[in-house]
Amino acid sequence: MSGRGRVRVEDTPKRVRVQLGGVFVADSTAVLMVWEKPYYPTYYFPHDDVRMDLLAPTGDTYRSPSRGTADIHTVKVGGAEAADAARVWNDVKIEELAGFVSFNWSAMDHWYEEDEEVYVHARDPYTRVDVLQSSRHIEVFVAGTKVADTTKPRLLFETGLPVRYYMPKTDVVMELLTPTDSVTHCPYKGSANYWSISVDEGTVDDIVWGYTAPLAESADVAGFVSFYNERVDIYVDGELETKPKTVFS
Repeated sequence: MSGRGRVRVEDTPKRVRVQLGGVFVADSTAVLMVWEKPYYPTYYFPHDDVRMDLLAPTGDTYRSPSRGTADIHTVKVGGAEAADAARVWNDVKIEELAGFVSFNWSAMDHWYEEDEEVYVHARDPYTRVDVLQSSRHIEVFVAGTKVADTTKPRLLFETGLPVRYYMPKTDVVMELLTPTDSVTHCPYKGSANYWSISVDEGTVDDIVWGYTAPLAESADVAGFVSFYNERVDIYVDGELETKPKTVFS
């Protein structure tokens, strides 16, 4: 592991591939994980493991105070094109990044770690998800109305986030819930669907979510629903939980 300032760089033993237009643009077992942001890494590929013939220089450059300068390229595969999606690092401030290429995750079609597709962003090896069956008594209130009451919750512990209480739908007043069109994606849990809650005091949008087909590490919450601790009143074994302060507050 090495780095400069707040940027961390580590090797990974994973084979990582990125695809556009049905073609693997990069395929490597010598990828670097670079924490450009503190929350998750970005994959950097050696030149030799990138289809450089599919990269067209735009003439523009990207400058990072901590990492150096990269030439911006558009990725072109047949009729598929990802504009400004590749950065070829040519003048680096972190020695390990010399001769590497990074890609805009969302601009590419598919990403794979080994043979499993990964969504949203690269998974942080220091983020862990644990789902534990519990017998704690969980009660959820919205504007004074009890909307859930269970002694069979499944507690999801995820690094950096408050514990989430997942409850069987049979212990939730589902007639107060209305499904919405909102969907979010998580590289550790999968795709979540949302509900709004309507009580006498009004409607609170997208406050409940659940995973119909979560990823393997979160499989035990399939078919359960959870509430934003930040926005409802939750009693745990009769004690009112302090609302956590997060980006969802």
